[in-house]
Amino acid sequence: MKSKPQLPLSTTLGPVHIAVTDRARALAIWQDVVGLELIAERGNLLELGAGGKVLIVLETGAVRPAVPRSIGLYHVAVHVPARVDLAQMAVRALQRNVRISPTDHLVSEAIYLWDFDGNGIEITFETPWRGSLGDPEKGETYALTADGKPHSGREPIDLDGLLGELGPAPVLATRMPPGTRIGHIHVHVNDLHMAMDFYRDVIGFAGFLLINSFGMGDVGLDYMPHTVAFNIWSGPNAALPPAGSSGLRWFTIVVPGAEHFDAVISRLEKAGAPIERLDKGVETQDPFGNRIRVELAN
Repeated sequence: MKSKPQLPLSTTLGPVHIAVTDRARALAIWQDVVGLELIAERGNLLELGAGGKVLIVLETGAVRPAVPRSIGLYHVAVHVPARVDLAQMAVRALQRNVRISPTDHLVSEAIYLWDFDGNGIEITFETPWRGSLGDPEKGETYALTADGKPHSGREPIDLDGLLGELGPAPVLATRMPPGTRIGHIHVHVNDLHMAMDFYRDVIGFAGFLLINSFGMGDVGLDYMPHTVAFNIWSGPNAALPPAGSSGLRWFTIVVPGAEHFDAVISRLEKAGAPIERLDKGVETQDPFGNRIRVELAN
């Protein structure tokens, strides 16, 4: 399962487009709790980001919330530059009585939440120096701390300790800092092996883990955590949600260098994946219908 990436290590995720039902309700979470700034508004598109860089594009006008047990978004992960940024986000959520799930994955700390349409959000601070992930399929423990102790990878974060990052006289921040980025995307699929073949062999990420017993796989670049994760938790018969549903419209992979970009197109063509030419790149789909835009970095 483990492999080297065909994509260059400087490949990044660009903006993630998500459909929502209502502007005000969407901004109540994405702006006021997550802390993204509203950079631009064009028609029914809300461009949100940090430090002037667009990370999330919300498309208003969906007619229903996200449909459970369907193909599409599990969550999008917004990665923050410092642990104090995770603490600031926790405060914004607690102030507004928004339910959060703070989880210690050892190689990262994450706070999970949902917008009012059921779109999943993860705020992540990466901590690769704290340990490494094992492969449960090989009988290894899920994670090992740097000093060799087993770790479940799913411990609760000590919120008191996290909020201690704010110091004795906290100054509360309303927005995410520059350097915040889209760190990974996690989607629902209905076949782990097909998903691994597509994201590893066709798109060109490195294969990291495929845990059949857990129903999840992930791919990335040169180290944990993943860039794209996928799971079968919607079930083997999961299908795309009906038109007009909230949820993932598409996510963007930004590839540096024309030769690497052309190589992705070539692999997509060879695999028989759908390809639609766009001004800044191409749009394709994984085997389950999750839409992906591949763009050449400026």
